[in-house]
Amino acid sequence: MKTNEIFGSRAIIEAINSDTQIEKVYILKEAENELSKELFSLIKSNRIAHQYVPIQKFRKFEDKNHQGVFAKIALVRTITIEELTEQLVLEENPTVLLLDQVTDVRNFGAIARTASCTGVKGIVILDKGSAPISADAIKTSAGALFKIPVCRVNHLKDAIYYLQGSGFQIVAATEKTDNLIYDIDLKKPTAIIMGSEERGINPSTLKICDHKAKLPMVGEIGSLNVSVACGAFLYESMRQKLQ
Repeated sequence: MKTNEIFGSRAIIEAINSDTQIEKVYILKEAENELSKELFSLIKSNRIAHQYVPIQKFRKFEDKNHQGVFAKIALVRTITIEELTEQLVLEENPTVLLLDQVTDVRNFGAIARTASCTGVKGIVILDKGSAPISADAIKTSAGALFKIPVCRVNHLKDAIYYLQGSGFQIVAATEKTDNLIYDIDLKKPTAIIMGSEERGINPSTLKICDHKAKLPMVGEIGSLNVSVACGAFLYESMRQKLQ
């Protein structure tokens, strides 16, 4: 599976105007004309991720009429936090998953696969600083990313406040607590947050969570891979709901 790419300002403009979801736009630093100005305006007004790149990025596209710009079309269409919560109105005690800058593509894919297997109703990721929903992520997820709703947000704290206002408790997976995940009641609407591989959950985000929980650990290894830890949390959630 390859990421779909489109080339040239006019083609990308038409894609944006037709509500095609764009993953990211790559722009040659030197590219600038009237058409590109129109494109840049659309990129900004639609808050589309973009990056200025050197000519080397375009070497493999020499046979394309790229005009100094190309875009990657999203392989999986994402939704807003409002759309996600609307979908969950009729669900009984749903669980959603929030990922705070999980950047490894294979970890992301593995997490999505486990989420699908444990009945998670949606995954919330940051628009910037998260693993891309790429072909590798989809492959690692065993296609789960086509089946489970994925929501992009600009700020995770805004999503947390919105979910709390919608009746969800927020449970943070962190080692900075004495509480075990087994002591948290997960049989109610719950959003579980998993942090990045290097830094964990942002401290300011931790402060607004309703609960903090960890897994018991023995031995000299201080932490688990984020996808493994996430699996343990999600299966505890499912275990409680099956009781």
